Amino acid sequence: MGRAFEFRKARKMKRWSAMAKTFTRIGKDIVMAVKEGGPNPDANARLRAVIQNAKAANMPKDNVERAIKKATDKDTANYKETLFEGYAPHGIAVVVETATDNNNRTVANVRAAFNKCNGNLGTSGSVVFMFDHTCNFRINAEGKDIDLEELELDLMDFEVEEVFKDEDGILIYGPFTQFGAIQSYLEENEFEILSSGFERIPTTTTELTEEQQADVEKLLEKLEDDDDVQNVYHSMA
Repeated sequence: MGRAFEFRKARKMKRWSAMAKTFTRIGKDIVMAVKEGGPNPDANARLRAVIQNAKAANMPKDNVERAIKKATDKDTANYKETLFEGYAPHGIAVVVETATDNNNRTVANVRAAFNKCNGNLGTSGSVVFMFDHTCNFRINAEGKDIDLEELELDLMDFEVEEVFKDEDGILIYGPFTQFGAIQSYLEENEFEILSSGFERIPTTTTELTEEQQADVEKLLEKLEDDDDVQNVYHSMA
């Protein structure tokens, strides 16, 4: 269990703290997936992945179906995905992923959060290179005799970096660019995908004192509370 596992473990309970916000974020993912590839999950791999994540988050089926129906309405605005980069106090690199139907509002809110919390919003490319952009899949291991070493060997062609088991199933980490290929392999070989997604894992992390950590947390919490923000990543240990 390497760096990806430790990073995921540290973030596990924080990332989706509020159920209502989780459903809102998944709803945006559904809209973007439907606008991109249509409402039929059998023909839309991105939508299939979002529906799996909705199930993993215990999002009611009715909510999912309503979101898909809403997304097919031509009057429903699509969301633009925008990446923001900057520094929190004490030199901590921060990457903010947003999905918005009003970019001016989002830019203003993100900039205000950095300013109010003694951070600095940077330019495109200023810190993103400090993070590995990865994809991940969780597959069901319950009642199944899955050989992890054999699975890892089979996935080597897709540049998979880590395959390991935890209490919730088997986790697979690979490069962001291999998401579609890994998804296809798992589906074709009848592995049950419980959830999937993307993460930005810092290549190096910085140790801070408790007081310094509190300074950084203020900014992270402010960003994560914004409705336009989908994910926040940072280099704090």
